[in-house]
Amino acid sequence: MDRKPGRINAWLANNLPFFLWTFAPQFATRRAMPLPFDIPAHLPVLIAGPTASGKSALALEIAERQGGVIVNADALQVFANWRVLTARPSPEDEARAPHALYGHVPGDAEYSVGHWLRDVAPFVRGAERPVIVGGTGLYFTALTEGLAEIPPTPPAIRAEADRRRRAEGGHAGLLAELEADDPRTAARIDRRNPMRVQRAWEVLRATGRGLADWQADTPPPLLPLAACFPILVEAEKSWLGARIDRRFETMLAEGALAEAEANLPHWDPAAPSAKAIGAPELIAHLRGETDLVQAKQAATLATRQYAKRQRTWFRARMGAYHKISRP
Repeated sequence: MDRKPGRINAWLANNLPFFLWTFAPQFATRRAMPLPFDIPAHLPVLIAGPTASGKSALALEIAERQGGVIVNADALQVFANWRVLTARPSPEDEARAPHALYGHVPGDAEYSVGHWLRDVAPFVRGAERPVIVGGTGLYFTALTEGLAEIPPTPPAIRAEADRRRRAEGGHAGLLAELEADDPRTAARIDRRNPMRVQRAWEVLRATGRGLADWQADTPPPLLPLAACFPILVEAEKSWLGARIDRRFETMLAEGALAEAEANLPHWDPAAPSAKAIGAPELIAHLRGETDLVQAKQAATLATRQYAKRQRTWFRARMGAYHKISRP
């Protein structure tokens, strides 16, 4: 790319501040951080970063100042049944700029990166500039590098994989089979991520062809990096951890427990929406399996672990993105 990430634009520094809010009223301060680079107003913008790093605030500032529709690229914020727990933009924020692909999927529905890529296509090709923001690295990779057109997994194979993970206490068995039958894919995926391992196992079982082979036939990307302005928000570990802890407290104050209670009658731990971080922990509390303090500790730990996996992905796959370091 011919734009230099370190180039400072004086107008931008004065007129496009990145207003950073903490998440609870008792910590409410507003601090401006000028962006260290120019953002051409005609280009689509991508904003990736770990959970709780301030991506949505940045997207809102850009959309308000330069125009555009904010498009969700978070795999859990698509679900209608979790608003508070997935930190979707508030109704007040949604009123400040157009938002899309938030809460548009029923909680009991399947939703994959392929679904998202089809949903985001009209915004990429539309007349209004998209500001695409989220923490799901695979969405950004599919958008900018292309996505292999793999046939959907038959429900029976998905059910078998889910059953095995529950019966075996994890994904080690699926991984062992994948290593034996498709070592090329096993060497490329995140082996610690149970959903990535399960997906690769399912593809092999369903198609007789490894995920790596399918990916080798990937079509051209919908939005190449050269055609947009990609930003990666990087966050220092201890700073981010403190924000994660405060944010979960705020989620509870804003109704996350009531949201979990509404999901309790139809709770299915195998559903994609059940992967919302904090959902299993709050459901366990509501079932009397743990107290609220333990649920909070488990949920914040899970969020920190998720943020670590996000940072690992971003470092490996987003070297060409313009960087913003937090704090």
